[in-house]
Amino acid sequence: MSKENKKPKSAKAVAQDIDIGISTAHREAIAAGLSRLLADEYTLYLKTHNFHWNVTGPMFNTLHLMFEGQYTEASLAVDLVAERIRALGFPAPGTYAQYAKLSSIEEDEGVPAAMDMVAKLVKGHEACAKTARSVFPLADKARDEPTADLLTQRLQLHEKTAWMLRSLLE
Repeated sequence: MSKENKKPKSAKAVAQDIDIGISTAHREAIAAGLSRLLADEYTLYLKTHNFHWNVTGPMFNTLHLMFEGQYTEASLAVDLVAERIRALGFPAPGTYAQYAKLSSIEEDEGVPAAMDMVAKLVKGHEACAKTARSVFPLADKARDEPTADLLTQRLQLHEKTAWMLRSLLE
């Protein structure tokens, strides 16, 4: 059979060729959970970047710089989550349409006031933490330590960032 006549393997077929000690069904469930996390992470990244661009008011400089640090970290995080999905043998979602379907974080209309931005980011970090936490049982059941480690790192970051942002609202 010539190369031109070969049918490309589907994502599922490629995934079944992976033998890393985690069953295909477990890898698929974990990848689906990580896809939801990736959608939340990317949506929060976009929201944070938007707020960085559009924040105004007496705390402009403080929030502008804080948001920049947060979206910079988030831009690296989405890559880590996507690469873990790929390592498990599945395609990572990468379109706004996919993210809109998968994310638990809603987009904002207009430009909120500075402290409303902070409150919305608190909710976004809490949402990411909840999504990451929801994937833990899947990783634990499959003894998928790399995913568990990634989830732990994401949880630590999101919980700490939510606390710091929440402190600005007091």
